Amino acid sequence: MRKIFLLLLFVSSRYLLSQSGDKEHLSGFGVTSITYKHDKKWSAYLELQMRSIENFSLPDYYEMKGGIGYNVAQGNQVFVGIGKYGTYRNSDFYQREFRLWLQYTLSHNIHRLKIDHRIRAEKRFYYFPQTDTKSNTERFRYRLSLTLPINKEKVESNTFFVNGYEEIFVGPEDPFFKRNRFFAGGGYQFNDNISGSLGYMWQRDFSIDSAINLHFLYFGISFTFNRLTD
Repeated sequence: MRKIFLLLLFVSSRYLLSQSGDKEHLSGFGVTSITYKHDKKWSAYLELQMRSIENFSLPDYYEMKGGIGYNVAQGNQVFVGIGKYGTYRNSDFYQREFRLWLQYTLSHNIHRLKIDHRIRAEKRFYYFPQTDTKSNTERFRYRLSLTLPINKEKVESNTFFVNGYEEIFVGPEDPFFKRNRFFAGGGYQFNDNISGSLGYMWQRDFSIDSAINLHFLYFGISFTFNRLTD
């Protein structure tokens, strides 16, 4: 377990130190998610995001997305998602995005440590209202996530936990490596339906001639509803 955490720290530190002169921001990242488990196989998911990228006190990015998941086998889920995304610059609406994606998640445990491998393929459609232009592209993502309960053997009601993940983003256009994202934080599972989390997220975005580091203060709250137990 220690080796895995050290590996995540090494990967992120390498990119943080690679270009010391890049511009950086203190940003905010808020997430609310709702999961509905219809049965042991099928589930639905909805997520709302609000970020303050350029100015911590002024939200300038939002996400509204969701989809349907199917558990192929224990620890193996496929997911189909759809979403709408908006970006503001200098308080003006800059970019609208519509996104479709396919996702596969493999989950397993090493003792109390839960490990999730998530692979996602995205098709992205853009509209820029200021210039009345459109474009589209693809992007591919891999995320390694670790969750460790503190006071219990697994994450259940009244459980403190720590969580961390490393995610990379790539795409067909230059630059091939689009983004690197690292998260470290913790949370509390209040009951079967509600959990909250706080943490720090570091993100490095790459363009052809520059890169930018973003430092997010992260807050998330999750609601889960299970038809078989509620």
